Amino acid sequence: MFKMYEKVLVPLDGSKLAEGALPHVMNLAKGGMVGEVILLNVFEIPSVWIAEGFDFVNLKNAHYFNAQKYLDDIQSQLSSEGVKVKAEVLEGNIAQSIVEYSKGKDVNLIVMTTHGYTGMKQLMFGGVALRILHDAHVPVLLIRPESSR
Repeated sequence: MFKMYEKVLVPLDGSKLAEGALPHVMNLAKGGMVGEVILLNVFEIPSVWIAEGFDFVNLKNAHYFNAQKYLDDIQSQLSSEGVKVKAEVLEGNIAQSIVEYSKGKDVNLIVMTTHGYTGMKQLMFGGVALRILHDAHVPVLLIRPESSR
């Protein structure tokens, strides 16, 4: 059976705000519109930490282990509700890694929340969602923070 979105990517950073995308994805899945959900956590170790002498290998392993456990828990919850789901952890530039992953895995939709920053605050604090929206080759469903709480 054809699903409108065969693969839906949900980037998660471990925050409750990011998890606000999950109810929307569940609604799509329960409506038969999603074939598979991919939970993705991308972590980036600041180069200044490496320059300051932090133990890069142990730091990376700890981030990976914690992220995998976090995603496994969410994967288990979604699977128990009948959603086909897998989880992956990557290291790299967050926005770039999400966009490249979506291209390489033939993702049809990216669903994520946004912090809702505007103006100067957005310029100062990044704008991962904006970069993904700009660079992604597929539709991006941005969930506003108010609807995530």
